[in-house]
Amino acid sequence: MAFGRKKDKAPKAAKPGGGRGRQIIDAYKMTARVDKLLPLWLLLGLVVGFGVFFGITMLFLHPIIATIVGILFGILGLLFIFGQRVQKAAYTEIEGQPGAAAAALNTMKRGGWTVTPAVAVNKSQDVVHRAVGRPGIVLIGEGNSQRVDQLLEAERKRMNRFVQDVPVTTLVVGRGEGEIPLPKLIRFLQKLPKTIRGADVVEVNDRLRAVGDLMANVPIPKGPMPRNMRMPKGQNPKMR
Repeated sequence: MAFGRKKDKAPKAAKPGGGRGRQIIDAYKMTARVDKLLPLWLLLGLVVGFGVFFGITMLFLHPIIATIVGILFGILGLLFIFGQRVQKAAYTEIEGQPGAAAAALNTMKRGGWTVTPAVAVNKSQDVVHRAVGRPGIVLIGEGNSQRVDQLLEAERKRMNRFVQDVPVTTLVVGRGEGEIPLPKLIRFLQKLPKTIRGADVVEVNDRLRAVGDLMANVPIPKGPMPRNMRMPKGQNPKMR
């Protein structure tokens, strides 16, 4: 048995909730860096939330209860404004960067949407993403407007060939004329008219996955293709 050695101390357990608190602090710092009026917005949410519900509750309940209710709704108002400003700041940070539209589309967890990023890409890194939902198939392009228009048109024709009975909508993310700014992309998609049923959305996704697997499994011969060789029907390659 050794003497004179200090007993090693057990590592301290991490404080519960530290991760969430750190995330909130980081989100505040990131947002404040972009949004200089963030403290005023948060104060506005707190004051409006408190004032409205304090005034309503005072008509029916004791002032102490009205104060408690006002404080609770004031905090809710602050948190609501904070969430909105964080989201706007996040879009501002990534807007214009490659893949920004895909990052925004991946936040769509409600509404029955299925997002497939980068279904078409060219050498200049212009890209087309696909979203399938109740409005049908939506193709979202980002990059140079002229080049991405060609990508969108080629992908739209491909969708119409394989899924003929589903409407296909195309749009470009950007700040140019006729383009959809990144912060408004999700809201724009959610406001599109619903043209197909929820069950049809599942069927469309299954058909598109089957088409993707089929195209991925088509063997490509090595070397130059003989001039007299004819492709089997149904496997004619698409000219680009």
